[in-house]
Amino acid sequence: MPKPAYHLSNMKTTLASLVFTLVAALPFCAMSQKAINPVIHADVPDLSMIRVGDTYYMSSTTMHMSPGVPIMKSKDLVNWQIVNYVYDTLADVDALNLANGKSTYGRGSWASCIRYHKGMYYVSTFAGTTGTTYIYSTKNIEKGPWKRVSFKPMMHDHSLFFDDDGKVYMLYGAGKIMIAELEADLSGIKAGTTPQVLIENASAPAGPNIGLQAEGSQLFKENGKYYLFNICWPRGGMRTVVIHRADKITGPYEGRVGLQDKGVAQGGMISTPKGEWFAYLFRDYGAVGRIPYWAPIQWKDGWPVIGVDGKVPDTLNLPANKSLMPGIVASDEFTRKKKDAPLPLVWQWNHNPDNANWSVTARPGYLRLTTGRVDTSLMLVRNILTQRTFGPTSTGSTAVDVSNMKDGDCAGLILLQGKYGWVGVKMENGFKSIVMVNAGSGKPVEIERIPVSQNNVYLKAECDFRNRTDKGYFYYSLDGEKWIKIGDVLEMKYTLDHFMGYRFGLFNWATTKTGGWVDWDWFRLN
Repeated sequence: MPKPAYHLSNMKTTLASLVFTLVAALPFCAMSQKAINPVIHADVPDLSMIRVGDTYYMSSTTMHMSPGVPIMKSKDLVNWQIVNYVYDTLADVDALNLANGKSTYGRGSWASCIRYHKGMYYVSTFAGTTGTTYIYSTKNIEKGPWKRVSFKPMMHDHSLFFDDDGKVYMLYGAGKIMIAELEADLSGIKAGTTPQVLIENASAPAGPNIGLQAEGSQLFKENGKYYLFNICWPRGGMRTVVIHRADKITGPYEGRVGLQDKGVAQGGMISTPKGEWFAYLFRDYGAVGRIPYWAPIQWKDGWPVIGVDGKVPDTLNLPANKSLMPGIVASDEFTRKKKDAPLPLVWQWNHNPDNANWSVTARPGYLRLTTGRVDTSLMLVRNILTQRTFGPTSTGSTAVDVSNMKDGDCAGLILLQGKYGWVGVKMENGFKSIVMVNAGSGKPVEIERIPVSQNNVYLKAECDFRNRTDKGYFYYSLDGEKWIKIGDVLEMKYTLDHFMGYRFGLFNWATTKTGGWVDWDWFRLN
């Protein structure tokens, strides 16, 4: 499919628009020499962070996505780039493979913990899907390879901790926080020991009426003292940071509320090379997901005091935020050089992919998605290729060649979550139509259908997350220049069945016969 032509008149319009945008942005740029919260306006939850020298590394939850547990890198604590994943696939089981009608939406691997110890990087996580705790290690965090050990039981929201005496522990649990000593090779709980209760009721500092019990443990040691960060949620209140402190890792621990503001919570603390301290936390922010916020820390009487007068500030004494592109999200022309990876790290598959049915080499310059089986639901389709939406607003557009679809096939651009919506092409009885489907009610409903005779089609999805507006709009084009709105508005909702912010996704779905394919020419973000 040819790329859209840019005529001289379009170029003049674009230049004029660019000049206007730059001039309009000058006052904003003058005020934006500091970092602004949220630091990342996209779904990057359950953060864990380390600093090695002048470089920060951060891991996060990606649950049912594959590859999983992203490693993000920054030199300034503000601008991040995905540099690796801890695993390609978590496990070869039906739920992760979308096989035999099973899925693991909202599960997969949860809150990870990243650590650096004696020249080795460690990332641990756990999965309700498999009931297992996993620890990955490598000497080269950006390139790998990773060594994996796994064991049971599954340690919920754990914190891996290497103490100064050579012992290794995991702290875990909800409400009642447990501690377990591990074998030196991290292969499981140390023989001859049993997990012990570390804190009977870690939610207690936040009051007696707790809905979400204290979880999300992250343990740190500073100036000889141990500091345990947790999150809890008082009923009728907001997500709250609770901090416990002790002189020994085994306690006893005294606790206090660390932060109650905007519902910003769950995370830990990090220091800069200059000796400044920050808390890294996240905020539930509707359909875009759980988005990272930082807050300064001052040390008072041996306690980390988070925020400015107890509040999370809008600006931070850190370098200014740059675009999330291409570090966290990115456009893709699907052109690859010989040494390029098949897919940039911004992409993740919805569940484990079927590698026999996708390619960026079958037709150079295109992503080919081939149907390998018939599915009864779009949520069971393998090889939906996704990346994050982002705020305050974001638009994903794409061009697709649908000339090799088979009857019953649907190929499109989805805003993926439990209550999804999509725009794409359906092939029925030998005829193609552009359709918009809205599953905002909980069930997919075809809202509009436009017959189409050509094989090259352009699709667009637009997200408005401003002030939690959380609306999605869909468009199509026959020439890549004139966009026509189709269907109705998707009322986007963050639902716990998927447990992540909305994602842009490309798919090809067979409902009657297999073997059809579509070729995606490009995917572009604004």
